[in-house]
Order: sequence, then C-alpha cells, then structure tokens
Amino acid sequence: MKHITLIRHGQSTFNAAYELTGRDPGFIDARLSELGEQQATQTGIALKDFHVDLVVASPLTRAIQTASFIFRGRNLPTYVTCRHRERVESTADVGRSPALLAEEFPHFDFDHLDDPWWHHDPASVGPFAVEPVETFQQRVEHFKDWLRGHEAQRIAVVGHATFFSAMTGHWMQNCEVFQWQGE
Repeated sequence: MKHITLIRHGQSTFNAAYELTGRDPGFIDARLSELGEQQATQTGIALKDFHVDLVVASPLTRAIQTASFIFRGRNLPTYVTCRHRERVESTADVGRSPALLAEEFPHFDFDHLDDPWWHHDPASVGPFAVEPVETFQQRVEHFKDWLRGHEAQRIAVVGHATFFSAMTGHWMQNCEVFQWQGE
C-alpha cells in the first residue's frame, strides 16, 4: 500500500508580513522566516523515525528549505518538481530561475525545470500573472495521478497550502503533516 505524506512548508517571510498587514509585501519566492526554520526543525525531530523512500519538493525556496530542515542528514533521494508548485496568486508564488536555485541549493537537481517553471503570461501587467483556476485544477489532478503512479511506496511531499487544499479539501497550517489516502 502506498503511503503519501503531505507537509506544508514552514512559515515564510511572506506569511509573517501578510499576517501583520493583510497586504502582499512583494517578496518574490519568499524564504522561511526564523519561526519557519524552527517549525521545520521541530517537524524533522518529530519525523526522525518516519520511513520515507522519496522526498518530493516544490522548487519554491520555502519548500526546498523546509525539506532540507526536515530531512537533514537522512541521505534520502529528493526530487524537486514544479508539478505541485503553489498557485500563483501573490509575489511569493513567483519562482526563481533554475540556475539561481542551483547556486543556492547545489545538492539538488534543477536541470529538468523550464525557465520560468511557474505560471507566467508575458502579456500580463504587473509583477505576476494569476494562474487560472481551470489550469490550476488540471495541474492538481495531474499531480495526484503522478503520485499514484510513482514507483516509490513511501513519499513525503513538501509543498503549499492552496495546492494541498485543492488536493485534499483540508487547509494545512505551516509545517503540518497530513496523510493523503489518494482519493
């Protein structure tokens, strides 16, 4: 039986600023806040004996950082994929080029990612183009199919609240761990 564990990233600098102001602070590809790093470290301690065959991380920096904190020192295969990236609705959901990500995270492979790998529309005015709901929903269904068909039996997926909510119907808190049954 396949075991898929979803883990939302720790608190990001965007999350912290948005909670205070209710406005998009303009943080492209937001990093983890200090609290987010602490949350990810604590989740790693809680999951230290949790068996995983594969870690799948979104290429947004806060997800890569969270996966790195949680699975630090475990020498697990990690696949970075934009299949479950966050729906672009704010500046924090706009990513960075694979080359920049590779500079910061040299132990991960980004060569297979397009540039840009996030939703974009060159004709859009402003700092980002909101991903259409239909496109987003199709991507969620494709990711669910991809997980179901993957050969690994115990997969940990580090990702994002809006994506996971569309996938499961459950809104996850920062660093929340949720067992997905594949429905």
